[in-house]
Amino acid sequence: MKKILIFIDSWGIRIITILTLVVFFKTCNTNSKIKESSEKIKTLSETLSSTNKKMDSLVIQLKKEIRKEGLKVEKRMIQSTDRTLLDVHRQSEIDKELTALDF
Repeated sequence: MKKILIFIDSWGIRIITILTLVVFFKTCNTNSKIKESSEKIKTLSETLSSTNKKMDSLVIQLKKEIRKEGLKVEKRMIQSTDRTLLDVHRQSEIDKELTALDF
């Protein structure tokens, strides 16, 4: 135990100084990495926002197409069955909806 205490007494200040310098340089490196990472995150978020705008317009177009196809199928189904006058009114409503979706 005495040998350890003698070693710490003679080399302790030097070891603490070296460890302090190592920790200081490590923290300097960390700050630069944080800045680089924040810049990368910023560019990625800008890229994603522009991509999301494109995706939103695609989603809207797909919803319109799905709605149009559904109305066309409903109209064909009504025409294939001989039913009452209410179906004729629904067919005219479908035509109005289809023209609204085309514009």
